[in-house]
Amino acid sequence: MPHSYRVTVQELGPSALSGAGVLTFDTTNHDNVLQVLTRVRERHAVPDEEAAEFTIGLKLFAEVIMRHRREPLFAELFPHFNVFMKKLKKHNGAQD
Repeated sequence: MPHSYRVTVQELGPSALSGAGVLTFDTTNHDNVLQVLTRVRERHAVPDEEAAEFTIGLKLFAEVIMRHRREPLFAELFPHFNVFMKKLKKHNGAQD
């Protein structure tokens, strides 16, 4: 069962004053992204202050790769991405 999310990206800083720097979209993911974020933090895969950025970006990217894995643009990347995901799932905070 897919999990549904609404993602909002809002530009910060002086250029954000114009109000044009907001993007919102709905998406689904086969994983519960918030549970994945908890596991990434527990495994210390990246510094804690980068965990949300890493996890959200990775899970959004992973869904697109999986949907298009047989298309030429993604076909070559897909096997390497699988290797990366397996390493990430085994990561325990130690240097590999």
